[in-house]
Amino acid sequence: MTRTVYVNGQYLPETEATVSIFDRGFLMADGVYEVTSVLGGKLIDFDSHLKRLERSLNELDMQKPGEFGDLLDIHRELVRVNEIDEGLIYLQVTRGSDGDRDFVFPAADTKPTVVMFTQNKPGLANSEASKKGNRVISIEDIRWGRRDIKTVQLLYPSMGKMMAKAAGCDDAWMVEDGKVTEGTSNNAYIVKSGKIITRELSNDILHGITRAAVLRFAREAQMVVEERSFTIDEAKEADEAFTTSASAFIMPVVEIDGVQMGDGTPGPVSKRLREIYLEESLKTAI
Repeated sequence: MTRTVYVNGQYLPETEATVSIFDRGFLMADGVYEVTSVLGGKLIDFDSHLKRLERSLNELDMQKPGEFGDLLDIHRELVRVNEIDEGLIYLQVTRGSDGDRDFVFPAADTKPTVVMFTQNKPGLANSEASKKGNRVISIEDIRWGRRDIKTVQLLYPSMGKMMAKAAGCDDAWMVEDGKVTEGTSNNAYIVKSGKIITRELSNDILHGITRAAVLRFAREAQMVVEERSFTIDEAKEADEAFTTSASAFIMPVVEIDGVQMGDGTPGPVSKRLREIYLEESLKTAI
């Protein structure tokens, strides 16, 4: 079935959707994006994703698209026409194109390019992967220094996924100056003696929307949370580990660099957090 997508004000069959070859998202990775989960046909954490999108645009001095105020309606229409019950909506905004390639930003009145599409993911909330957990490897973090901006510069995270695949694993955790920053497409956590530990917010990591919600729910459930850096060796000695993201919610980690976590199955803290997150997020889904 051909999806209906959104490109610059138009709803189109995906086979008819095009952008300029001179678009700066294509030529310079000069763009930002958001991915919003859909459960039961409703959007999860939409307002938070919209606020982060606005922040990313501001940090890159990128013009806010004219349809910014209509993004909720556009999301809902894409969910409706593509009959998405469980899945994802991808939104990308680039600096657009003034008809040629140049390192210098185009004129201020150049319209941003806005692209949106859905991904149908039946079983997203009850995924088999979350029941068995992920195996991860550690790799050096060599990305640029503004990881707090959700840009489309995803080549190295993609390479990290492939490094993990080549090692027979599911994902990679990136390490800088001996400390874990984050996963290739998620925030990273360990659990020690019941305490949830995750790196503090800074320019070094993405300010995850799911991260913020999970930590809030954890504290409301009287769980102890400590926001600080941790080493990969500390992670290997932890009782549990997990990641969070909009596309996988809470994903248990059962192995790090070949070292099994606990008994090699998802631990009680990550399993409980996943239950709480899904239950609470559905209450506020729109």
